[in-house]
Amino acid sequence: MRLILLGYLNMRLLQDMLSNLMRGKMGLSAFGRKHVLDLSSEPQQAVNAVLSATGEVSSLVYAENLLDVIEALDDGELAALLAHLLDTHDINAQALAKAATNYATAPTHDGIEIIANAAEPGWMELFRRLNATTNGTVRLVHFRERLRELMRNHPNFRRIDLGLVRLLRNWFNPGFLVLEPIDWSTAANILEKIIAYEAVHEITSWDDLRARLAPEDRRCFAFFHPAMPNEPLIFVEVALTKEIPQRIDDVLALKRDADTANAATTAVFYSISNCQSGLAGISFGNFLIKRVAGQLRQELPNLSRFVTLSPVPGLMKWMNAAYPKLAAEFAGMNDDFWFEKAEELQTDFTRAAIEYLTVSSRPDGLPNDPVARFHLGNGAFLEQLNYGGDRSPKAVTQAGGLMVNYSYDLDVVEKNHEEFNKTKAVPLSSGVKALMKSL
Repeated sequence: MRLILLGYLNMRLLQDMLSNLMRGKMGLSAFGRKHVLDLSSEPQQAVNAVLSATGEVSSLVYAENLLDVIEALDDGELAALLAHLLDTHDINAQALAKAATNYATAPTHDGIEIIANAAEPGWMELFRRLNATTNGTVRLVHFRERLRELMRNHPNFRRIDLGLVRLLRNWFNPGFLVLEPIDWSTAANILEKIIAYEAVHEITSWDDLRARLAPEDRRCFAFFHPAMPNEPLIFVEVALTKEIPQRIDDVLALKRDADTANAATTAVFYSISNCQSGLAGISFGNFLIKRVAGQLRQELPNLSRFVTLSPVPGLMKWMNAAYPKLAAEFAGMNDDFWFEKAEELQTDFTRAAIEYLTVSSRPDGLPNDPVARFHLGNGAFLEQLNYGGDRSPKAVTQAGGLMVNYSYDLDVVEKNHEEFNKTKAVPLSSGVKALMKSL
């Protein structure tokens, strides 16, 4: 416990140091604003001012001004500005071709640099300068949320998005991320965001949140970035148990007898929620699970199993196409279903679910289910199917009430990851193999 506390304090120290650096930028920008008079509110002129600035102070001031201008634009005005970036700040294809030709004739170090500069559109440097401002990182994350919405009607904006994502992946490198425990003593503004961002099992009240954070046999961890210290990027909720749970109600029960953490043998990752839609496509979950598992094993040596209790969000959509008659039996299920019809349908449903989870119908050969792709791609294996594991309306609509356990063997997780990426074959537990033979 002492090691965890020391690690946490060290992370907070690093975060504070980086935050002070950010505040230093703010002071520089405020000073510089007095000496830079031409702050245009016209978007295209504001863009040109940022890209033409030669001094650090003026660059910061113009960049902050541009962010203010962008955030004041409505969707139509922002779309017009993005179209302007595509038209006037794209790659100069002729210059790039000339640079490549010159390099082919006489390859030099300078030639490589010329090609690299010519191959990068102007909006990449624009984003770098915006990121250097106070709160620039979080403002760009929010900007990308709007960009992704606009891409629905403007697919050509994807070119800008690809460049921004490339930069965000560098800025949000896992080495920069701070892992912090979330518990009942965490600041209220962070707890409110945990409630708001929970994407798997809705948190319906403060009592519900307390039941997930306060008991000794419950844990929650989140990744933060030093430039966004009050915004969780992703968080995972963990139950410490003696057995692998089959039903989510047993995990989420508000009134239950909590076990001591030292008595637990199994860590159950039952909810993983991404918090920032502006960081979509930038994966943190695989690093989060491995970091949390390693930390828990260090804190609680009795833990011998690390499993998930996962939803199967694409199952019923697939089943409606593959087995429509069977899918129809599960439409509009209520509590009576589980007492009257569930048992007679379990074999056919389980057989179809195993097919969905293990036989790909995708062109790339990866598993059909997005949660399966995530966990199997991270080195887990399919441990167990839990018929009726989640009987909430959302789970019934998406998965006919099915939940799945994926298991992480920390000693071979990297090997499993490499093997799965090579073969795309779904690794199965002995229990699932036996179940397949019995159906």
